[in-house]
Amino acid sequence: MKQNAGLMLLSALAVPLAAGTAARAADPGEFGAGEPPEASSERPSGFRGKLHDWNVVVGAGAIYGPKFEGSKDFKVMPAPFVSASFFNDCVHVGPTGVLVDIYKVENFKISAKGGMEFGRDEDESDHLKGLGDIDSGAEIGGVISYELGPIELTAGIDKIIGGSDGLTGTFGAEYSHMVGRFIFSAGASATWADKDYMKSYFGVTPLQSARSGLEVYDPGAGFKRIDLTASVTYLASEHWFVRGQAELGILTGDARNSPVVQKDTQPSVMMFVGYKF
Repeated sequence: MKQNAGLMLLSALAVPLAAGTAARAADPGEFGAGEPPEASSERPSGFRGKLHDWNVVVGAGAIYGPKFEGSKDFKVMPAPFVSASFFNDCVHVGPTGVLVDIYKVENFKISAKGGMEFGRDEDESDHLKGLGDIDSGAEIGGVISYELGPIELTAGIDKIIGGSDGLTGTFGAEYSHMVGRFIFSAGASATWADKDYMKSYFGVTPLQSARSGLEVYDPGAGFKRIDLTASVTYLASEHWFVRGQAELGILTGDARNSPVVQKDTQPSVMMFVGYKF
């Protein structure tokens, strides 16, 4: 079963962020003036020591969100994840792909990334019947980020090879603050998509219209979505953490007006538990 676009977006936004934030926060060197919970005076040895060096984080949880991007119906989706960092924390592997830092100076960073876009199955919802499946495709792109104290600004671009053959760009900001064992974060982002992407996910061809009963629709390029997120991470110990996150996606422009879209507000919540070696 292909992963629908809504789940892909949630995974891309939430899971690597959770793993990365928890990994940084659970690292004793990142606690600043405070002491890490249950800090250990000895470095792990053997295989576990290597996992510690690689900043490996494993966990599992669940996401409650729309069946597809624009759906009015919701479902619960399991969300297992594994992430790790290698080569002096320059290569990051997570559930949605690989991120490689190619240039870093002070608070500025440029990274290249690769992964998969998992498309959409018409079987996800009766509303999608007749629209056909959107195949999976490889995804390559880059990210620029800049840290201003507790605020991180990011801008990224992704090209999908296969599937929608589309191009998307995301611009966002996130604020994080640590209080005791808790990390509080809030962020906002906007996503732009080209015409190929918009036609794949929000367009309706004459043939699809005849099969589905939806009206013909030919969307153009533009901003398709704004996302607002808030999360709380609890550091239960040096290694264990629990994270809860809420997100509100708001479809905009031609995406919002598409007959494929049943509801332009897309709320979701997620909860998971992780362990950092």
